[in-house]
Amino acid sequence: MSLCGPAQGSAAPGRDGLRSRRLIALLAGVAVTVTTGPGLLALQPAVLHRFGDLAWVVTGAHLAQHYWRPRRTGRLVWRPRIVGRHATEAGLLARRSPAGWLGLATTVALGTVLAVAAVSFLADHWRPVAAWQPLLLAAVSLGPGWAVYREVRFTGRLALTASGIRDGGTCYPWSRVRAAGPNTDDRDGGVMLRVDPAEFPRPVVGGRDVTVSDERLLTAIEQFRVAPETLAVGLPVTAPEPGARGG
Repeated sequence: MSLCGPAQGSAAPGRDGLRSRRLIALLAGVAVTVTTGPGLLALQPAVLHRFGDLAWVVTGAHLAQHYWRPRRTGRLVWRPRIVGRHATEAGLLARRSPAGWLGLATTVALGTVLAVAAVSFLADHWRPVAAWQPLLLAAVSLGPGWAVYREVRFTGRLALTASGIRDGGTCYPWSRVRAAGPNTDDRDGGVMLRVDPAEFPRPVVGGRDVTVSDERLLTAIEQFRVAPETLAVGLPVTAPEPGARGG
């Protein structure tokens, strides 16, 4: 994983808005944690025991949602302020798709349910764990809080800026991206990157998690990979369409 900083020569990249975004994300994460924690602690033992059965239902829902393939007709949209890991830059943004939101929700739910089921099982079969059960349940509530923090922390699911490609919290500087192509190894699709130094498995960005199709994303990545400075001028940029790739 690489961390992107502001590109040299970019138009007014900086930390403006970065601290406030981090604070808002932290407050959102804390709010979810302090809401989830007391809720778990208030559950009766009989209810906690049912989490083992609930885990099967949530696991089935999590596996089933991978088969949902809504049409991705969105476009990369220009935004003058995109909050990244270490800077706020202008660039092109791809929002999370409905399938991406469903996948995120089921992943968080599955992790929480499995953790609660494990705590309940161990507390019933190992006496020392029973004394620590309230603390362990409180720790479980950190999971949903962290997921909310990560989602609020960055602008959009995927962004192309003058510094590189940011997919969630992972960033690939343009200087590392040697080539890009369609991901044919996974039914979730996406754009596979060839980066230097090489990473195995090769990183994949986009896919069903975003509203932008793989063709549109690949076309944009290939154009800005060779000319990332076009995203640094500070003026609105229109993402290229497949079949009209710029040279």
